[in-house]
Amino acid sequence: MVRFALTIVRHGETRYNKDKILQGQGVDEPLSATGFRQADAAGIFLSNVKFTHVFSSDLLRAKQTASTIIGKNKFCKDIVIQYDARLRERKYGIAEGRPLSDLKAMAKAAGEQCPSFTPSGGETLDEVRARAKNFFEFLCQLSVEECQKEQAVLGMAGNGLETGKTGFPSNFRNQCCGLELNSDTDKDTKMLNPNILVVSHGAYMRNWFGYFVLDLKCTLPSALKKSQLSSVSPNTGVSHFIINLGNGDVIKPEISCICLNRDDHLADVNTENV
Repeated sequence: MVRFALTIVRHGETRYNKDKILQGQGVDEPLSATGFRQADAAGIFLSNVKFTHVFSSDLLRAKQTASTIIGKNKFCKDIVIQYDARLRERKYGIAEGRPLSDLKAMAKAAGEQCPSFTPSGGETLDEVRARAKNFFEFLCQLSVEECQKEQAVLGMAGNGLETGKTGFPSNFRNQCCGLELNSDTDKDTKMLNPNILVVSHGAYMRNWFGYFVLDLKCTLPSALKKSQLSSVSPNTGVSHFIINLGNGDVIKPEISCICLNRDDHLADVNTENV
């Protein structure tokens, strides 16, 4: 059976986030001082997780967030972060570098709702979802190949070799969205491999999660509110999923959401005006 863990984190705050200015792909702002503090807090929260792979958008705000998170990790400080353009934020065309209020005005003038409106030169929601789908299928195939490698090692070493322990954090297991996992589940989650971290962007992540729920019928925590599904993750919000590929079926994965857009790690961070 192929199962893997997927943790998805939004980048930390930038000056443009604070001022509600659209960045998209064309404005490559660095993290603000608050953004770095948020990334530090996310890194501490995830410090005991033994990630096997780390992927990040190749935009600066995501790269800095990923580097900061891994710098706090007890097990993965030397891991190579892989940058992937498929994880970039939605492209907003002529609206990039302009206030969010301008985008809303454009959408209103076109008689459309803002989240689904595509400004000139921007990406449609379908195009963003296609990018997310392509990247997720890549992760599924990667996990199948990793599992096959492990099985080959086990076959050579015999039954005495234990593999796949990833240090699944107790704060995920016991506190995410009020979800309580039993001891059997706890034992299983410790054996998930790969254990993948992805750092990306708010609008992109919302579309990715929509693909999980609407297309792949992802199961959700009972405490999750409907409004949370359509909300953009807060900066460094953490979402965690368990993906079951059965015997390597990358076409029909079974996905369980453990938590979505969690941000309680920011409780002690000075996030004035975020």
